[in-house]
Amino acid sequence: MDKTWNNRAWFMVLPVLALVAFNAIIPLMTVVNYSVQETFGDNVFFFEGVIWFQQVLNSDRFHAALGRQLTFTFTILAIEIPLGVAIALAMPRRGFWVSVCLVLMALPLLIPWNVVGAIWNIFSLPDIGLLGRVLNSFTHYNYTREPGDAWFTLILMDVWHWTSLVVLLAYAGLQSIPDAFYQAAKIDGASPWAVFRYIQLPKMKRVLIIAVLLRFMDSFMIYTEPAVLTGGGPGNATTLLSIDLVKIALGQFDLGPAAAMSIIYFLIVLLLSWIFYTVMMRGEGQQ
Repeated sequence: MDKTWNNRAWFMVLPVLALVAFNAIIPLMTVVNYSVQETFGDNVFFFEGVIWFQQVLNSDRFHAALGRQLTFTFTILAIEIPLGVAIALAMPRRGFWVSVCLVLMALPLLIPWNVVGAIWNIFSLPDIGLLGRVLNSFTHYNYTREPGDAWFTLILMDVWHWTSLVVLLAYAGLQSIPDAFYQAAKIDGASPWAVFRYIQLPKMKRVLIIAVLLRFMDSFMIYTEPAVLTGGGPGNATTLLSIDLVKIALGQFDLGPAAAMSIIYFLIVLLLSWIFYTVMMRGEGQQ
């Protein structure tokens, strides 16, 4: 017997789709318009073609910012994903402490991004900040002057702020594993590593894919926290792509290059996200 598909539910979704399309497409088309034109004010535009895209792609400034962005993103992914999984494995599965741990893990995610940057700005000051004073008792530390210290502080701030997201997602995956799996592993004498490799990790695969994609996209587009913490300094040491884009658009008011750079930025995020997803989902259909 053939199934009869009822597609009338789509009419309930159409208003939301229309709203999202309006909020996404209109600003995007405005950026596209600026990326191929030049203006000298008075709403007068001159068609320039792809000259701005060529200028951005051939710019050493763009290449340097992209390199810093890739370094930051892959560094925090390499730290936050394993650390989040390790913390989730160490958390209790039942009892009173489950609620306590979940609340503590969720607290950093509730703090607004600009407040996170302000907190770590004060916390890390070499003279009055607790972290700055402690580190200065062992070594010379000044994130406002030393590029290495600025990078250390920026990565530490992001790890503190966003590892909780990985923990909560990984913990949700662990909680979905039936107790029968652990009982069977115990009967078979499986080691803790074998339990993790063959039971826990496969069950966490889907939520870890979500965690990696979310953290990649968010870290690649990060702006508020580093802008408040370092402002891209010292010098250009922590000037990530987003900060450099804002400097070009608002600081220099070069709308054409900024629009072209934002489109290139968008395409890079889209392409790398697709690559991540394709690689991580490989072999999923055979399971």
